[in-house]
Amino acid sequence: MLSIDNLHAGCEGKTILQGINLDVKPGEVHAIMGPNGSGKSTLSTVVAGHEDYEISQGTILFDGEDIADLTADERAHKGIFLSFQYPVEIPGVTVTNFIKTAINQNRKVKGLEDMPANEMLKKIREKAALLEIDSRFLSRSLNEGFSGGEKKRNEIFQMAMLEPKLAILDETDSGLDIDALRIVANGVNKLRGKDRAIVVITHYQRLLEHIVPDFVHVLHEGKIVKSGTKELALELEKKGYDWIKQGA
Repeated sequence: MLSIDNLHAGCEGKTILQGINLDVKPGEVHAIMGPNGSGKSTLSTVVAGHEDYEISQGTILFDGEDIADLTADERAHKGIFLSFQYPVEIPGVTVTNFIKTAINQNRKVKGLEDMPANEMLKKIREKAALLEIDSRFLSRSLNEGFSGGEKKRNEIFQMAMLEPKLAILDETDSGLDIDALRIVANGVNKLRGKDRAIVVITHYQRLLEHIVPDFVHVLHEGKIVKSGTKELALELEKKGYDWIKQGA
């Protein structure tokens, strides 16, 4: 599904990613870990197509297609979803209206008519119930006055509604207390499936106690310096990132 080969990228003349190689297949969950400044969030934004970042070398293939020249919107329409570390507030636009617009825009690009209102309502109710979201939450302005946990739960709701092929969750655990972390992680686990790949970017192992990855990759100075299974995350928890740096 996602194949990254020798990726070098950065912004404002600074190269941050120094040769990333990564293959993510449908149904897999990959965790990207690493210390601050290692390039984790840069990797997510480059894959998603953020316009401030430039690729100087290497390729990004999605479903076999080179997507380097596609805009962020075009990548989203092809099935790439990115949850932001710090979601923006949009006063006056409710959660429900935002997601309706996003879904219908996706359908428009594919040459389809807007989703019928009754079908949309049924889907909203089903996904909200799946993620334990109260109906009153859906009528609030997008992210306005939301707690950290509410913002993250809203992004998982968007993911559930949009049903992307590839979901990239950038530090979804940032600022969450234990209860919020559990709720968000449960939501992600319910959306795992054989046709969807998930990339979880995190600084800490605690999220991976709830979202168990198939593979763990450690970034250091813009490169993946170690890969393994979930046991690698546990080893990092015990030894810290200095252990990786010393061996890099």
